[in-house]
Amino acid sequence: MPIPVPALKEADLPGPQKSLFKMIGPGLVMAGLAIGSGELIMWPWITSVVGAQLLWAAAIGIFLQLWINIEVGRWAIVTGESPFTGMIRVIKIIVYLWVFLIVVGKFLPGWARETGIALRDLIFGPGHSSPPWLWTALVFAAIAAILFGPKVVYKAVERSIMFLIVVIVVGLIYVVWEIGSKELFLTMWDGVINVFDFPEFPVAVLADDGSVRDELTFGRFFGAVVFAGAGGLGNLYYAYYLREKRIGMGARMPSLMSAVHAHETKEMDTGYVYPDTPENQKRFRQWYRYIVADQVMFFWILGSFTMFLFIFGSLAVLHPIGLVPDRGSLVWDLSTILEESMGTSGRYIFLIVGMAALFSTQLGGVDGGSRIFSDLLRTNFKFGKWFKLEQWYLILVSTTMIIGTFSVWFFERYDIVGLDFLFISALMGGFAMAVYVPLLLYMNLTRLPESARPGWVNIFFMVLASAMYIGFAGYTIYDKAMQLFFA
Repeated sequence: MPIPVPALKEADLPGPQKSLFKMIGPGLVMAGLAIGSGELIMWPWITSVVGAQLLWAAAIGIFLQLWINIEVGRWAIVTGESPFTGMIRVIKIIVYLWVFLIVVGKFLPGWARETGIALRDLIFGPGHSSPPWLWTALVFAAIAAILFGPKVVYKAVERSIMFLIVVIVVGLIYVVWEIGSKELFLTMWDGVINVFDFPEFPVAVLADDGSVRDELTFGRFFGAVVFAGAGGLGNLYYAYYLREKRIGMGARMPSLMSAVHAHETKEMDTGYVYPDTPENQKRFRQWYRYIVADQVMFFWILGSFTMFLFIFGSLAVLHPIGLVPDRGSLVWDLSTILEESMGTSGRYIFLIVGMAALFSTQLGGVDGGSRIFSDLLRTNFKFGKWFKLEQWYLILVSTTMIIGTFSVWFFERYDIVGLDFLFISALMGGFAMAVYVPLLLYMNLTRLPESARPGWVNIFFMVLASAMYIGFAGYTIYDKAMQLFFA
């Protein structure tokens, strides 16, 4: 059984000590985490199958995640701790669900595989005989160099993802400049505003001989809605990045240091809660305005911008000619977007943009997932006290890379490749969100000082998000049950 989680301690909420410009970072890291999942892979793939018909769902998905992230930020600035810790105080055994999801997720390294394949294709072209697991290992080696280079892990993550986002945005603007047209923008806009225009699932993807080579199922559609943004447990990473940036009560918490460097260690503590005094209320409002600005500007606006630019390329080039990217060579097939107008050089430009997008997501995923797992083990289990937090982080990052490389090698033998990894991860993430989104709202309404609790607008959108994820998860279970019993 998990050990009891200590109660929140009382302390004054630290006030802002830096300008808004110097606090930029957490929202950009979240945007980088989101770009390489639904934005680059899932929604362009879906658009290549059904055109603009389902774009309203992408818009709704990322908009609702904006409100989820704001509520994650609310918990983080008031307490300085992860929402996972708060949830486990409410339902102790839920820790096993989070551990299960994280462990299974380590066997689904879709982004690392696709980054490696894109790098291989960039150097040697498609169909090269070198195995995907080798290129996956090279990607993980690059991630290890970033995570364990500096003493403070977060600084390397933030700077790397900022650089990658610049590459992605500049590249995408160039793509749209080359292939854009007014008619395509109007088509995409129609797809965004025609809400609840569903195709009949499953939608078959036909091979040249007329046989079915793939399908767009409701489960895949659900997964794409989940990954229109960070998705799954990824939204909860935001609390850790706010803490590292010393936002709100995070200023009372130590940074995660690299275990490969010598440094003075301060043990991570559980969180705090402020006494509801006028001064603390004023400081909370200042921090809350920062959270809203950070998420609106960087996660929602930047995330929506990049997602719809990737979708635009698919709508412009892939869907009109009926080219649906293959499950095992996604980025190479998507790079057809620029080859049509620029020739071979255009293809390679898109490969570079695609690699940057995928690598940013994998970097954020390895870092955030290992932070969560380290935190869960150290806080909730007796054996978690065997190692310090940064030692657990080192162990879990290394394990993620070893397991991920092995998984690519193993599952390739059973024709489970990049798109399969991503959609399975997204579907699992959707079920996780059906659990934690309503639980997060409950925590913020009952466990925080009255002055810090969400208002009716936030409650409305969190209830709407909860209903959507619970409804989609329930329908997915129902759909699978019908297939099993009436196949």
